[in-house]
Amino acid sequence: MKRTFVLTTAAMMLAGAFAFAEVSTLIDFTLLNADSGDDGNGNPTLNAHTTMDYAESAGTVYTDEQKELMKTSLAIGEWEIVLNSSARNVQSVGISTVREAPVAAGKHEGEKIMGVRIEFPTTSVHSNAKVVPAFSIPAYEPVRSEEGGEGEEGGENSANFKSQFENGYGVVKNVGTLKSIAVETLGENFPHRLYVLLSDTDGVQRRYDMGTLKFDGWRTLTWNNPDYISEVRTREIRVIPLYPRGLPFVKFDGFQVSRDASDVGGTFIGYFRNVQIMYDKALLTTERDIVDEDLWNIIGDKEKARQNAEMSRFGNKQVNRYLEKQKMATETSFEEAGEGSEEGSSDGATTQAE
Repeated sequence: MKRTFVLTTAAMMLAGAFAFAEVSTLIDFTLLNADSGDDGNGNPTLNAHTTMDYAESAGTVYTDEQKELMKTSLAIGEWEIVLNSSARNVQSVGISTVREAPVAAGKHEGEKIMGVRIEFPTTSVHSNAKVVPAFSIPAYEPVRSEEGGEGEEGGENSANFKSQFENGYGVVKNVGTLKSIAVETLGENFPHRLYVLLSDTDGVQRRYDMGTLKFDGWRTLTWNNPDYISEVRTREIRVIPLYPRGLPFVKFDGFQVSRDASDVGGTFIGYFRNVQIMYDKALLTTERDIVDEDLWNIIGDKEKARQNAEMSRFGNKQVNRYLEKQKMATETSFEEAGEGSEEGSSDGATTQAE
């Protein structure tokens, strides 16, 4: 009888172990506060853990000063608003922005989360805006050894490989079927719909409808997979090669806020704290007798080529922004511009009169 009880208990524990899906934080915006860099006024602009230096892919034509600007990170202030054609105009592009939002009271007091301002048109047109990081979050960026990580030990296909952007920085590895997605947000009674944008190992981006933001206060918006099959006997069993596809992952590509033509337009304000996912594991264990990637390096070559192309594009964009900033007029009045500018204007007027 005692043995039966022990066996029954063990069976129940085993069943319980398989009854719960994995839950991971995909991205936590409280980890993305600016803590390094300098905007020239002593204010930090970069997030040290997620800083990427794109100067490595820059050509020799750039100066050291320009290369120093080819750095970005997932710091909240570095995220961008991308408006669709019906919402894009000079005013809305200039006003729409992303900032750190300090929480002054409540259960998250003292934290800094993502604050978003989007300027939608006031006319009756459907419009949307994406909140995206400054760069596509890399899935195979090795942990930097100076931060105490394990580095690139064992290669990308090894169980020991750790990505710099896991653990709340945008990437979750070993993801099979998604069961649920949750977004913790602070609502301001806007009727707009919120979508989460995720991409997978194959580079396919999908959009998940989290519902409307028409509520006041903190709420966790949840998407549940309508096609998720809980009964294993009715599931379609698919066996696919493990290599060189690599360990399946999902990464965060951003949010999309959609405004219906019938809803009120104008300024939208939103706050987001984190995104979590619930999923089936793709593999029960990632331990391999032979580390394929160390031998063939197929995944590493593909990832490096993609990352170098992205680094080059981003580096050029940063330099062009720097050069454009140097050409901008910073004065706010003719008096501030000085006497020299006034004399130049006077000469020009005389020439026109003549």
